[in-house]
Amino acid sequence: MVLRTANLEAMLAFYIDVLGCPEERRAATLGLVQLRAGAHLIDLVDVNAPLGQMGGAAPGREGRNMDHFCVQVADFDEAGIRAHLSTHGIDAGDIEQRYGAEGSGPSLYIRDPDDNVVELKGPAKPGSLARKS
Repeated sequence: MVLRTANLEAMLAFYIDVLGCPEERRAATLGLVQLRAGAHLIDLVDVNAPLGQMGGAAPGREGRNMDHFCVQVADFDEAGIRAHLSTHGIDAGDIEQRYGAEGSGPSLYIRDPDDNVVELKGPAKPGSLARKS
């Protein structure tokens, strides 16, 4: 996933300090920072750097490029997650059972500094994966 941002430092603080995604690689001449999220990468691209300028205007409330994205949380401890988010000044939404790639499981929505919606999704309940008949 690639997120373009006008506030790289705030986004780095959010994804590293709040979500625990360590920095893996930086290509400063491009304005790109890659963060590790399990087996995947989250790329943050500064809209004022060469790579970011190729994408046009910065995203904002009136110009969105996605509804939300999901990050799987292997150990979904609601109280622990809420306490951690609270220490960073983040008010998490309600926990709901939502269907995803691996079936239905607990999830909540939060927003990053650029107002992107991030779904934190816990493990699916056994047998909740829909099957084609």
